[in-house]
Amino acid sequence: MADDALVQELNRRYRGKDAPTDVLAFPYEEEDLWGEVVISLDTCRRQAEERGHSFERELSILIIHGVLHLLGYDDETEEGWREMVRLQEEVLRRLEDEEEA
Repeated sequence: MADDALVQELNRRYRGKDAPTDVLAFPYEEEDLWGEVVISLDTCRRQAEERGHSFERELSILIIHGVLHLLGYDDETEEGWREMVRLQEEVLRRLEDEEEA
């Protein structure tokens, strides 16, 4: 977890984009570790407010999104973005179903 300033620095350094973002994923080459997910808590709070749901729900979405990146999914194209959103919603729905049970 980080703030906008740190995420912006990482985004600039590793992706060449000098702006904060909600989540960054850094895959590892090691077999036993998937990688690292960095989430801006500042952006998470703003997005939760803008989208009308809780901070916890937005954080869950961002964690799922980051893990999907570590698994090789990409949202740089419209098709990739749609697939990631579909998978995020599916995972989130399953998690919520388990909480209700």
